[in-house]
Amino acid sequence: MGAALPKQYLKVAGATVLEHSLSALLTCEFIEKVVVALNPLDKTAVSIAALKDPRVLLVEGGEARSDSVLAGLAALQGLAQPDDWVLVHDAARPCISPDDISELAQQVCRSGVGGILAVPIVDTVKHVGADNIVDKTLSRDKLWCAQTPQMFPYEPLYKALKSATQRGLVITDEACAMELCGQRVQLVAGSVSNLKVTVPGDLPLAAFYLAQQNTDTNV
Repeated sequence: MGAALPKQYLKVAGATVLEHSLSALLTCEFIEKVVVALNPLDKTAVSIAALKDPRVLLVEGGEARSDSVLAGLAALQGLAQPDDWVLVHDAARPCISPDDISELAQQVCRSGVGGILAVPIVDTVKHVGADNIVDKTLSRDKLWCAQTPQMFPYEPLYKALKSATQRGLVITDEACAMELCGQRVQLVAGSVSNLKVTVPGDLPLAAFYLAQQNTDTNV
């Protein structure tokens, strides 16, 4: 982002990116706890009122995404049962809607198969070789962009991430870890508005989507 603050603390639509993400999760009454993994040197979290919610637990995160998720899951030991469902969400996705979270939870619980929010790729996809020269065009018919939350049973997800870490595998999302363990993962249609804030240009777009959500809520 090239910003003075980590992107989760940048302001958009009147609140930080992290606050918007937390608000969506805490709005879902079926979510009993929200574990937030923080950098051990984080000095900004103390100013975030939402982190003081009684349902929020704070843990020290790790170097990689999977390390932080494992830390969060470890914090739930003694609170979560092996077959309890857990959701993993990127704090940098502030435009996630409670409706989409609920839809994911309903479909996963109904089928008993872990799943993720995702959207189908609509652009033409090119595979490039050396010097950014296109060597082929990929069929997009079965290509989807993974989003979060991603929802799986507590113990199988913990074991899958542990196994991948011990094997030195690069895990870019929880679904990847589950797939490597032979687990089925279903896709639940999400929304293009559930973008991940990555570059400065994402902030005004996120502000637009958040304003649209507020308009829809107030109708």
